[in-house]
Amino acid sequence: MQLASRFASRSPVLRADHPLSDDQIRTVAPSIFADTPHESRSERYSYIPTAAVLTELRKEGFQPFMVCQTRVRHEDRRDYTKHMLRLRHASQINGAEANEIILLNSHDGSSSHQMLAGMFRFACHNGLVCGDTFADVRVPHKGSVTDHVIEGAYEVLHGFERVQDSRDAMRVITLDDGEAEVFARSALTLKYDDSGKALPITETQILRPRRHDDNRADLWSVFNRVQENLVKGGLTGRAASGRQQRTRPVQGIDQNVRLNRALWLLADGLRQLKA
Repeated sequence: MQLASRFASRSPVLRADHPLSDDQIRTVAPSIFADTPHESRSERYSYIPTAAVLTELRKEGFQPFMVCQTRVRHEDRRDYTKHMLRLRHASQINGAEANEIILLNSHDGSSSHQMLAGMFRFACHNGLVCGDTFADVRVPHKGSVTDHVIEGAYEVLHGFERVQDSRDAMRVITLDDGEAEVFARSALTLKYDDSGKALPITETQILRPRRHDDNRADLWSVFNRVQENLVKGGLTGRAASGRQQRTRPVQGIDQNVRLNRALWLLADGLRQLKA
């Protein structure tokens, strides 16, 4: 499972450690505030105003901290093109972890409307995008959509209770060295999906903690160590040619989401096996 649309790694992005104002959002993603669909849309196109959804989510205590908008070839589409917001609850802005909503939309037909449940871990700035067992709401731009969008927002909000339950369960499950290594090997296979080539880094490398607090054997800590090392990169490895190289960070937004969701599903599957 992945985002309903793709964003290039060089798409305009604004990210902050505090709630973003509408004026700040407009500087990077003006399409979020389009009050009509693009003129290219037919009468059958159902306009889903991102700004209105954002207003409703703010009423529930969620504030945007990251926005992104795709680059356009034609300037007349800049105020309508596909965009993404990440929101977290205002009460969790300075906490260790926070629930997140990822909101994707467009006003020119370049993307459907999509909301995902996620989690943000401040210690390592990891964005944990939860898998298929949690909320993933997509609404096409056709028919009567307003009620579906609002219902979808509440479905995502209720999904956080299940996220919390899975996270708490992972924290009480201890993995022995062999189980942690199997998890890490599976994660490497997800990241480097090429069975014909040797992996550039080892299980030991991605299991190595980057901070003392993560040096624990519970499933939640192992999951976070593996995820951070794969997403942030910077690990010394070897290319297929034998040349030494450093792993690259995952920078593409859609790649980040896809990898995070796959890792979450892997960890949650192991949780169910160990329960």
